[in-house]
Formats: sequence, structure tokens, C-alpha cells
Amino acid sequence: MSESKANLPALSRQVSELVLAGSLHHAEQAFSDAVEEHGDLVVSEVLAQLAPQVTALHLSGFDGGKTSLATLLVPPKAWADSLAFFAATWSDDMIEDDPERIAESLFAHVHGIVFSADEAERRLELLAEASASDHGATIFAILFSMAPKEILEVAGEILAKGPYITGQTSSDSDLVPLAIELARASEDGWDRALFELFPDFRHSGDLADAEFSDDPDEEPKFLQRSTKELLYRLRKQVPSARSHVPKRGERKSIGRGIFS
Repeated sequence: MSESKANLPALSRQVSELVLAGSLHHAEQAFSDAVEEHGDLVVSEVLAQLAPQVTALHLSGFDGGKTSLATLLVPPKAWADSLAFFAATWSDDMIEDDPERIAESLFAHVHGIVFSADEAERRLELLAEASASDHGATIFAILFSMAPKEILEVAGEILAKGPYITGQTSSDSDLVPLAIELARASEDGWDRALFELFPDFRHSGDLADAEFSDDPDEEPKFLQRSTKELLYRLRKQVPSARSHVPKRGERKSIGRGIFS
């Protein structure tokens, strides 16, 4: 193991250079060679050392149905930090023309990372870390903005049933299992994402009484941020070249012990 640790700086530089050059396949091959020679742990350690913007660039090449050693082995904290940089390449035109497509791509990435893990413990660790920052809360709010009615239904179910929640809603949205897993992983992270999407909410009673009208012409009873607005909010949260990855922030909470 001492030999593999000695090789970490060189492997980290190699992978970083390959990713920045756009050679994701060669970067994955470097990971594969390292696993064969030193085991899985070396890949996790390299990913933990890479700059988060490099990790984001690499992981973004393996969204949806594409899997890689990096998606399977990225440490939860390294993935959470990398999420801050996904919005760096979004132009105004991209956000204005097709915000839903960006959100769907972001969902494919998050869903792919989280549910590529067979172990429930790793899924919970990934979600807890990813939702612990301001940019993480915004990312989950973006995803939930694609199915706000279903998310409100899930929130009501969680408040009413706690650990006995079934996840049954009026639709079969793929967002529902992710929302439930997030609530199980981090009550605070779940709260933060909800308040990012629905900034009018102040306590659990608001959630329990909130309903979406089936009449599209009816004035909304509470504020909901749009997907487009949330995408712009996330882009503003991209760390500058001189800044560090944002520290965990404080947001309002709807309470504690929903799964206790």
C-alpha cells in the first residue's frame, strides 16, 4: 500500500491532465490500470485529491446509462464538492432556450451516481454530503422543480408517516425515489432543498396544507421558483478561481426527527 500511496501524486497529475485534455477514456484507462495493480482504494484517493472542477468535468462525461470506475468509486465529499462546478459551462442561451433539458441532464448525473451504488449506506452518504451545501440544496431544488406536485405529496407523506412512507404519489416520477432517499439520508438536506424550491414555507404546517391546483389559470397560493430561476441561482454559486468550495451553510429547517 505504501507503494500505491507513493504513486498517488503522479497518477493524480496524469488523470487531471487527461481530463482537461478531453481524454476521458484514457483517464478511465489509467484508473483501470491502477485498480488492477493497487486495488479500488487508490482510485478513491486520487478522486479525493483532484480539483473539484476536474472531477466535475470527468464525471459529466458518464451521465445516465454510462458508468465508470469514477462514478462507482468517487468519495461522497469529492462528488459533493464537484457539483458546485456543473453550472460553470451553462450559457444564458442554454438556460433560456431549454432549462428542462439542463435539469434532466443534471438529474441523469445525480441519479446515476447515487443509484450506481449497491450499498444503501453509500447512497445515503452520497446524498448527505451532496445536500449539505448551498449549491447542493439548489441542485436538488432544480431536480424537484420538474415535479413540484409530486414532491409536495412526498413531503406530506413524510410528515404524516415518517419511516413508514411508501412513496406512492399521483405519478410514477423517477424523482420520487430520489426524494425519499434524500429525506432518509439527511433531514436537513431535504429541508434545505424544499425551502430552496418553495421559499414561502416556514414550518411543517405549511407543507401539510399546501396543494397544487389543477386549474392552470388559477393564481398560485405560494411561491415556487422555476427551473430556469434555480439554474441561474446555481450558476451564481459556482466558486471563482480564487475561492474555495463553499462551506456548509445554514438554512431554515422544518423540524427534526421525521424518520426517528
